[in-house]
Amino acid sequence: MPQPIPLKDHEKEKHLVNRRLLACAILVFSLVAVLVGRLYVLQVLQHDQQTAVSENNRVHVLPIAPERGLIYDRNGVVLADNKPSFDLTMTRERAGGDSAKVLDTLTQVLGLTEDDRKQFDKDLRRGRKPFEPVTLMVGLSEEQIALVAVNQFRLPGLEVEPQFIREYPLAEHFAHSVGYVGRINEKEAKVLDSTEYRGTQSIGKTGIEHFYESQLHGHVGYEEVETNAQGRVMRVLNHKAPTPGQDIVLTLDAHLQVAAEKALGDRRGSVVVLDPANGDVLAMVSNPSFDPNLFVKGISFKQYAELRDSIDRPLFNRVLRGLYAPGSTVKPEVAIAGLDSGVITPGSRVFDPGYYELPNYDHKYRNWNRSGDGWVDMYTAIMRSNDTYFYDLAHKLGIDRLHDYMAEFGLGQKVSLDMFEEASGLMPSAQWKRASRRQAWFPGETLILGIGQGYMQVTPLQLAQATSLLASKGVWHRPHLAMTVGGDAPVDPNPMPNIVLHDKHAWDQVSQGMQMVMHDPRGIARAAAAGAQYRIAGKSGTAQVVAIKQGERYNRNKTLERHRDNALFVGFAPADHPSVVVAVMIENGEAGGRVAGPVVREVMDAYLLDEQGHLKPEYAGGASGRNVPHI
Repeated sequence: MPQPIPLKDHEKEKHLVNRRLLACAILVFSLVAVLVGRLYVLQVLQHDQQTAVSENNRVHVLPIAPERGLIYDRNGVVLADNKPSFDLTMTRERAGGDSAKVLDTLTQVLGLTEDDRKQFDKDLRRGRKPFEPVTLMVGLSEEQIALVAVNQFRLPGLEVEPQFIREYPLAEHFAHSVGYVGRINEKEAKVLDSTEYRGTQSIGKTGIEHFYESQLHGHVGYEEVETNAQGRVMRVLNHKAPTPGQDIVLTLDAHLQVAAEKALGDRRGSVVVLDPANGDVLAMVSNPSFDPNLFVKGISFKQYAELRDSIDRPLFNRVLRGLYAPGSTVKPEVAIAGLDSGVITPGSRVFDPGYYELPNYDHKYRNWNRSGDGWVDMYTAIMRSNDTYFYDLAHKLGIDRLHDYMAEFGLGQKVSLDMFEEASGLMPSAQWKRASRRQAWFPGETLILGIGQGYMQVTPLQLAQATSLLASKGVWHRPHLAMTVGGDAPVDPNPMPNIVLHDKHAWDQVSQGMQMVMHDPRGIARAAAAGAQYRIAGKSGTAQVVAIKQGERYNRNKTLERHRDNALFVGFAPADHPSVVVAVMIENGEAGGRVAGPVVREVMDAYLLDEQGHLKPEYAGGASGRNVPHI
């Protein structure tokens, strides 16, 4: 018999439903409370913070790079200019989250190399913020611009933007003085002002471009722009124009620079031309040179390797970094030391049999003229560049006194005002040798120092400055390249003391000896002054590159070309009221008077003579002519 079905307990079910409804109500209420609480936090407690975040999603601050200041020569010739350029930039935020894929596509579209692709990654890593554009390529060609435009749908985040790029119209003529700009590398990016250099891709690497970087760069501007969700600019909210960099006028004369290069020819060497009245560098040639425009967009590895590995070293600034034995070009300074210290008078004589021997030593220190010049006084010793006389004078002075006098002329130390690459060189002393080589100083080392050999190393700029001090009678003006920066003349923060002699007539006495070098029938450089319309005070120098054994003679036919002697020559003119100083160094040129002397004369003619070959009036009227401006 079937069991009866039990009746439902409606009361019990009602209580169960009620409990469930209550639990749901509590859950819903709790969730609403959490939402309201969160809304309160966001809308009230974090109102300012969330407003800023929202604004950042809508408003971006975009940097506007300033236009770099221009560089001119003293006559207004443009040496560093800015030209319009189309650059390719990438904004990572707009690249669809896969910038690497976009760059791979770009490399394929433009047919770029793997090195270019690696460079893109380096550039992007330097990007500070994902919404700021990073320049990947500079100076796009018309074909490249067209390819990017056609493939724009495959290249999100990439844009072609107009910019200004540095250009050097005279190219290699001023590569070692003006210098060049190049792309900012990772090391530089870490130390640069991140605010001022937002949007800037290049920085001065060498020369004036580097030394006056802060003045040339200017100050960054900005735009506050409103963007949509795709990052497209909808409108400009605020604009602050950038401040362009300051223009710089240099002391260099482009016409004289070209004349100096022509005089030097294709020989390795340098020419420095100074105005002794103020330290203006009128010309500065380091040969061979290079085209600085190669570095502006980013030089290729192959091109840089060719320049770097060239045996002629075109990247090497011989004027500022070249260290050479000065040879006999320093004999006038040694004569000043002898006269001022009372060791000699102009009439003091030494007998020259063709060599010099220290007391109690049998080593012979040879004169260049092996047959000797007989009895020579100071004038004849300078005129004939007599080594024996200056061996004797150096011995009488001693190393310490000789060192101190040479240092007053700037030898062995940095002398320029605004040339950051300058090497200090070396003016040795007994103390220096003890400290650096742990050896005593020998008397024979003093002798060869007296003729500009031995440990002494100087730059061509130092030689020019020492000669300028002879021309100005000890008045110090640091050599400088900038005439005005932003309209103001640079100021020397650490002026050198003038050279004050016990008897100021010593300047004229040494100058007379240097004039005899050029104009006396027995002068060793008389050929270089033949037919000159002005008097020249000069001094030649021939400095050994490799040592020669005692008793041996120099034989050019048995000497490798790059082991041959260096040829040097320094001089100033007109001798009675100096207006120009010229220093020439020719690597392995051998004979200073015969090889470097004519270069000095040609440069002086280019400066002092007019187009008809006549002496300019301002250089023909004695000291009064110095007040006539050169510009």
